[in-house]
Amino acid sequence: MPNELDLPNLLRSRLTMVATLAAMEAGEVLKKGFGTEMLFENKEGRHNIVTEWDKKVEGIIIDAIKAHFPEHSFLAEESGESGVQKEGILWIIDPLDGTVNFAHKIPMFSVSIAASFQGDVLAGVVYNPMNEELFIAEKGMGAFLNGQKLKVTETAVLDSAMVATGFPYNVHENPLSCLDHFNTFAKMGIPIRRIGSAALDLAYLAAGRFDAFWEVALRPWDYAAGKLLIEEAGGVFTNFENGPYTSLEEGAVIASNGLLHEQIVKRIKAITDAADLP
Repeated sequence: MPNELDLPNLLRSRLTMVATLAAMEAGEVLKKGFGTEMLFENKEGRHNIVTEWDKKVEGIIIDAIKAHFPEHSFLAEESGESGVQKEGILWIIDPLDGTVNFAHKIPMFSVSIAASFQGDVLAGVVYNPMNEELFIAEKGMGAFLNGQKLKVTETAVLDSAMVATGFPYNVHENPLSCLDHFNTFAKMGIPIRRIGSAALDLAYLAAGRFDAFWEVALRPWDYAAGKLLIEEAGGVFTNFENGPYTSLEEGAVIASNGLLHEQIVKRIKAITDAADLP
């Protein structure tokens, strides 16, 4: 009997199917919880909260995946690592990306689920339950929104771009000059959106709604699925030094349609270098 990793095409399809079903199940639960009174706790950083729904939905997702793949490992925002193996599939889960929006009854949040092998994302799903938008990507097979194939924009001039960003919970400390980045792009007159869900930002970029995105600190569960969506839609996803993400780690991110990438990297590097001057 061949190992499942010897069956890459079949495995990717199974991973995509299970991620999709788990995301949709989680989304239905979040819809029921949205707008209700809820308990929440503060985590590290200002306005960094976790609700009872984050935890409940994370458990639902992990149980749904385990029903198909009991031997797989997990990295989830609330429960951390579980069943971790050196080899095998690692599921990367954000059960509720946009918790602050959710807790404040703002209907902009998402479920993000990705399956990776040795740092390489094979399948990714981002689901926006309030708008019933299901973003799906499978490595080598493209990216889709509700069955429609996605392609990044062809905007080639930064002045004509629509960009998105997010801020870390310690934004008041201006880490990596994040406020200076925002200020610079705002002064250029470029429309900037801050949705409050990095997974949705990345999915929207893949769908051609945004031309580019940057953020100074994202964790794997924030971007794993979105990274694959963008790459499968023809875009580019790098760190601030324009280097690839060869492993799933926390770090700064620039994502774009590819045509704008060098321009954004250059702008951000200039801001960061200036901030480092004595």
